[in-house]
Amino acid sequence: MSTPLFELGPNPDDPNLSRPVRGIDHEGKPVELPVVYERPLTLFLNSQEIVTMMTIGDHPEMLGVGYLLNQNMLLRDDEITGVDYDDDLEVVVVRTARKTNYEEKLKKKTRTSGCAQGTVFGDIMEQFHTIRLNPDARIQTSWLYALMKIINTTPSLYLKAGAIHGCVLCAGEKPLVYMEDVGRHNAVDKIAGYMLLNKVSSEDKIFYTTGRLTSEMILKCVQMEIPILVSRSGFTAWGVDLAREAGLTLIGRARGKRFVVLSGEERLIYDADPAAIGEEDAKHQRKASAKEFAS
Repeated sequence: MSTPLFELGPNPDDPNLSRPVRGIDHEGKPVELPVVYERPLTLFLNSQEIVTMMTIGDHPEMLGVGYLLNQNMLLRDDEITGVDYDDDLEVVVVRTARKTNYEEKLKKKTRTSGCAQGTVFGDIMEQFHTIRLNPDARIQTSWLYALMKIINTTPSLYLKAGAIHGCVLCAGEKPLVYMEDVGRHNAVDKIAGYMLLNKVSSEDKIFYTTGRLTSEMILKCVQMEIPILVSRSGFTAWGVDLAREAGLTLIGRARGKRFVVLSGEERLIYDADPAAIGEEDAKHQRKASAKEFAS
């Protein structure tokens, strides 16, 4: 869904993404809540089955392409000859001119801390050590504050139903693409797929996530060659170590006027007065759905 603010943004009113469910609250009163769907999506690369993911079901083609790209199964210079999605079979097939066979690679997978059982494969770290992020990329604190306000107040499936993660690709103070999913790695992969299919450059971009800054998030952001990663959540030790090794600017606990930088602080330009920003509005603190207990 395109909006005036985003090239591609959330569509919380899509009936295919959530449905109302009736129940009772802590006082025994009847309530009706929107709850997000989880659907299986099986991904094929040419004739080989790769993985079955649980997803809300939007943008399956971008999710499939982005997953393969972030797992080094799809190369940036590969010719994609087709991306086919079958809604009835819940299958997406990515076809390439290059012949592929990842039987051995699929045996060497590691389950990550990502929601909905994310995985990374054995040679991801080898690729990680070869990537050089743009040292000239910058982020101004005024951009950071503007992005947080726009992202946290934009109508989204999270604000409607909760139980979901969001990721946003940004250029300067402008958010470009906003994706949501039950697993944050799925939201990341959708953006990676969008960038590849639309030939979007990464060297000057900022990546925003609502999720934790774990090793998985750092690996994927570096794999996408995005030099700046921002989260409203916290850090893991290995995530920080990987960010420092890669030269990734890592900004966490970004809420209201507050944030913490644990890596790549040289890219940060302080051009805004925090005293003029104020604290985050309680309605948009994203700790629970704004409509969670609406009757």
